[in-house]
Amino acid sequence: MKRLSCPWLIGVLGVALALLGTLRLYQQPDFLLTLADQLWSCF
Repeated sequence: MKRLSCPWLIGVLGVALALLGTLRLYQQPDFLLTLADQLWSCF
């Protein structure tokens, strides 16, 4: 099996996976309510 010769490709894939994971969290209403409560408690 050929090894990836583009290290930047691994970085791009890592960033894309992190972004998709973050967007997945924002689709859960309970997460948004918890986040809003935590932010509001700072004020």
